[in-house]
Amino acid sequence: MCLINIKAFIKRERKMCLGWPVTHQTKVLKFSDDETTNYAILSYWWTDQEINHDEMVELTKIEVEERDKICQHDGYQKILDSCKQAVRDKYEWLWVNTCCIDKQSSAELSEAINFMYLWYKNSKVCYSYLHNVPSTSFPMECDNEKHPVSNGWPEWFSHGWTLQEMIAPSNI
Repeated sequence: MCLINIKAFIKRERKMCLGWPVTHQTKVLKFSDDETTNYAILSYWWTDQEINHDEMVELTKIEVEERDKICQHDGYQKILDSCKQAVRDKYEWLWVNTCCIDKQSSAELSEAINFMYLWYKNSKVCYSYLHNVPSTSFPMECDNEKHPVSNGWPEWFSHGWTLQEMIAPSNI
């Protein structure tokens, strides 16, 4: 499985924010074994601003204006916030499906689909990002006013993929 090297990601982000040069050799993604690596994993509802594998890998090669635009996307900020939380929780690795799977590789995409439940199960913690929930805990009751399009619950609860992301990890 491909994982984000959290320290490398945050270091690259810091350099980009300060306007410092970032080398193209900075590797933020690395393949590792899900059974022997302690990693955090992210579960969330997709938006139209997710960061894909190519953007994550090629970010330092993109023109500054385009790079800054990508870094402002909700998807990028969600990854950055998850990395910061993982650092606080003392993890070095993070898995995020949109950028840790090269969807241009049919073999890698097929492997990810087949192993995703196991990857969530083997993670040490699963961060569930509820984009439209202001508090830091799961909602405990239905609220049709706050969530009218998803039967009173945040969209995360109505997405089919998130079922395995909710039941597989031992720590959410």
